[in-house]
Amino acid sequence: MAHRSDGQGAHTLAQGLGWFSIGLGLAEVVAPGRLAQFLGMEERTELIRLYGLREIATGIGILSQDDPAPWLWGRVGGDVLDLGTLAAGLRDHNPQRQNVGIAIAAVAGVMALDVLCARALGAAAQARSRRGRLQLRDYSARSGMPRPPAAMRGAARDFPVPRDMRIPEAMRPYPGR
Repeated sequence: MAHRSDGQGAHTLAQGLGWFSIGLGLAEVVAPGRLAQFLGMEERTELIRLYGLREIATGIGILSQDDPAPWLWGRVGGDVLDLGTLAAGLRDHNPQRQNVGIAIAAVAGVMALDVLCARALGAAAQARSRRGRLQLRDYSARSGMPRPPAAMRGAARDFPVPRDMRIPEAMRPYPGR
């Protein structure tokens, strides 16, 4: 992945992470209670469901955009939230602490993939830019007018205003004008 400057390997990994995100999100939305019970964090059931919606949204974003890097960074942010939430499950009286530890390791591993992939996509974009494929154009001198403003001043003086565009007589401020 890191060896290829065209970013194809990173795009393939991004697609896989997008589908993973959707699958994980569906599991969190459909069965948040079972997941919360597995982690010994039953009080976090609704939060897990919301995290599932976030996962689905980022997965769709990754799969639907030409540049999935911002969505991958969004996944990294979500991973940080997940780690913070899971850390609360490491309390001494949680009988499922071992499961929480496994979940933390899994989230950390996927987060590392998210970071590596987003960075590789960024490096590939920079390489394309250096090769001239991605050139930024300067439009600051454009006005959007076909001619300079001075040449256009008064150009519409002879325009006959259609009747339906005129102010009705009863609404004109000065009658007869």
